[in-house]
Amino acid sequence: MNLQNIGVIGAGTMGNGIAQVCALAGFNVTLLDISESALQKAVATVSKNLDRQIAKETLTQEQKLAALDKIRTSTDYSNLQNVQLVIEAATENLELKLRVLQQIAAQVSDHCVIASNTSSLSITQLAASVSQPERFIGLHFFNPVPVMGLIEVIRGLQTSDATHALALDMATTLGKTAITAGNRPGFVVNRILVPMINEAILVFQEGLASAEDIDAGMRLGCNQPIGPLALADLIGLDTVLAILEAFYDGFNDSKYRPAPLLKEMVAAGYLGRKTGRGFHAYA
Repeated sequence: MNLQNIGVIGAGTMGNGIAQVCALAGFNVTLLDISESALQKAVATVSKNLDRQIAKETLTQEQKLAALDKIRTSTDYSNLQNVQLVIEAATENLELKLRVLQQIAAQVSDHCVIASNTSSLSITQLAASVSQPERFIGLHFFNPVPVMGLIEVIRGLQTSDATHALALDMATTLGKTAITAGNRPGFVVNRILVPMINEAILVFQEGLASAEDIDAGMRLGCNQPIGPLALADLIGLDTVLAILEAFYDGFNDSKYRPAPLLKEMVAAGYLGRKTGRGFHAYA
């Protein structure tokens, strides 16, 4: 397949980041969301991100304008009819993703590859919700998408070799490094990372150390670029909780049980950077 046209579903942090890197790589992008205001905000975010690259002299004004010209926004799924690959980047909720995938499948051709940006849900289960499930694959981008160099490519039980090869080729075109993972909750990176974050929350919950000291300890003692609590704030505490709950359900193992404090903070609306308050405070 000569991949040229890509659809991205969801104009939030992950969706607009995916749209940005795809447009910069020369793909025509249809960015779809249910809200026109969300789409306008996404394009403004992409423009601001590209301005940062211009300021760092890693991008020219002409390249910025060319990339923005590649992004078309829409609230209508029928505008996906000509895309060759659709990347679903909706909120990490199984019922929502299944609804979105069914809407995608109703509009795209039978040859269109369908991918999910899920960080924890079963690719095999998601694939079973669409026709021709062999064309379904997981493409797990990392936040912030324009900066992070990794894509996890996850094969479901049904995923064909051709679909897998297309995903790997696309990752290379985007300038990313791809690793292939099997279909288990959390795949590779989050399977290792999120339980570590949960353990850091338990340490904080027990009063063993302050949030600042926990993060400093892991930065300076383990050479991590960001501490686990600050990283949880960046990811979004609601997303961290959703991943842990998926692990807990998927593995039926108590070691993945979410920290009670994490559940309480999510219930309070303290979700991290996006709400201005998590384990740290943000202006």
